[in-house]
Amino acid sequence: MKVSINQFSKLKSQGEKFACLTSYSYCEAVASSQAGVELLLVGDSLGMVVQGHDSSLPVTIADVAYHVRCVRRGNHGAFLMADLPFMSYYSESATLENAALLMREGAQAVKLEGGAWLAESTRLLVERGVPVCAHMGLTPQSVNHLGGYRVQGRDPKRAKKMIDEALVLQDAGASFVLLECIPTELGQVISERLEVPVIGIGAGPHTDGQIMVLHDLLGLYPGRAAKFVKNFLTESTDVQSAIRNFVMAVKAQEFPAPEHCYD
Repeated sequence: MKVSINQFSKLKSQGEKFACLTSYSYCEAVASSQAGVELLLVGDSLGMVVQGHDSSLPVTIADVAYHVRCVRRGNHGAFLMADLPFMSYYSESATLENAALLMREGAQAVKLEGGAWLAESTRLLVERGVPVCAHMGLTPQSVNHLGGYRVQGRDPKRAKKMIDEALVLQDAGASFVLLECIPTELGQVISERLEVPVIGIGAGPHTDGQIMVLHDLLGLYPGRAAKFVKNFLTESTDVQSAIRNFVMAVKAQEFPAPEHCYD
């Protein structure tokens, strides 16, 4: 059965967690969707884990569109979301044209990074039938402005601003909010304040869904892993069981554990 956008709201209302993974290829999509992952994200993280760049900034809309096509062919019923990459939504016309491209290729929603300044773009997209996920907290496309990959929202003023801006984006029509690399308490507050489903990556155990980069889940990406990463392959016999174990851990609220969270 295909997962529809309405099912995520239903899961939130029932207090049930859902599992999300990045996906960039046909085989990855087959493995993840058949293992019970409800949401696949063609993320601009492909710039690092697929293309070998040191950030997501070099990724183009054509790159994302190509990987959406690959994932769509292998997807067995999961909801498919795609990133609008760096500077692909700098204007009203660019936002609409690039979102339309990804939707035509098979995406069912697009993800944009930022805060309240995205409200008008969100309204424009939603009015035209494009579901939106607002990505807040650590936003990798702004890594140069943020000064690196750092936990966001520890300062009370910044935390309050994030809460307020999440509400603004919900009011603008966002169907999801994704929170990255923020304190557990802030992740809980935003998840409880919002009516729409909240997806977390390094945002604590209280968000409605959890997402990981597939290459992190399998321990494939070289270098030091972020605190919120867990290699599920070390406790599994193969890739398929590693993904299934991730799904089960999310739904049993065993992942993320305290050691994967920020104070």
